[in-house]
Amino acid sequence: MKKLVLTGAAGRLGSYLREPLSKMCDTFVSTDITDGPKTLFENETYVKADLADLDAMVDLLNGADMVVHFGAVGDEAPFETLLGPNFVGAYNIWEAAYRNKLRRVVYASSIHAVGMHKKTDFIGIDAPHRPDTFYGLAKCFAEDLASMYWDKRGLESVCMRILSCAQVSNPRAVGTWLSYDDLIQLVQRSIDTPITGFSVVYGVSNNDRAPVDNSKAQHLGYRPKDNAEQFASEIYAQNEPLDPHDPANTHHGGPFSSIPLGESGVAHLNLNPDDTAKND
Repeated sequence: MKKLVLTGAAGRLGSYLREPLSKMCDTFVSTDITDGPKTLFENETYVKADLADLDAMVDLLNGADMVVHFGAVGDEAPFETLLGPNFVGAYNIWEAAYRNKLRRVVYASSIHAVGMHKKTDFIGIDAPHRPDTFYGLAKCFAEDLASMYWDKRGLESVCMRILSCAQVSNPRAVGTWLSYDDLIQLVQRSIDTPITGFSVVYGVSNNDRAPVDNSKAQHLGYRPKDNAEQFASEIYAQNEPLDPHDPANTHHGGPFSSIPLGESGVAHLNLNPDDTAKND
């Protein structure tokens, strides 16, 4: 590709993607609302920009082949907090991509778009939306936006419903883990697959206890290699037996399924402090 754009580049997941994505294009543009990283890769340019500013997004995507859209507030919050970056920002990315004649949007969606489904249902990529939060609702909005822009305007999209892309630190993650290496592979396959149309795929590693079915996304060529079963015995021994009546344990959204709307779900995930952005 001549030009590839990554939004949310200063975030935890975006920071892991900068180097591998920079190797897939001649010109790599990373962007976020905060100040940029201290050092840039040889073909990288950083642009500080607000997703809620349509004109800024149109300028940002000028001349690009594809955009990898990871920019957003990455947690549940009041609707008013999410409206600009997560809802309006998604519209601005797809509209700017359409105006600039991009081929594809690769989008960091989330399991929270279907978070109120039960884990025992082993849902596929065609499961109907059942958001668990305003955050999940924003993911549903963006997925429907992606579907509509494909149907009406011919703009391809891959919506990656990421489960738990962090170190395995709780019982839920034994099934939902997405390793950083598998994340990179997932994004790369979403970019280099020749034809995607509108596609949905779950971002999860090759876990023995994965609670979702990716069989209808085989055309993307995503074949995860890591398996969280290696952590199962230790994680289960460190935690008390789970309450089978708590939605946080029985539904795909985990704690996002049980928290009040507008309150942080990330605060209940027990993330490892080592899961930080790589922006030095």
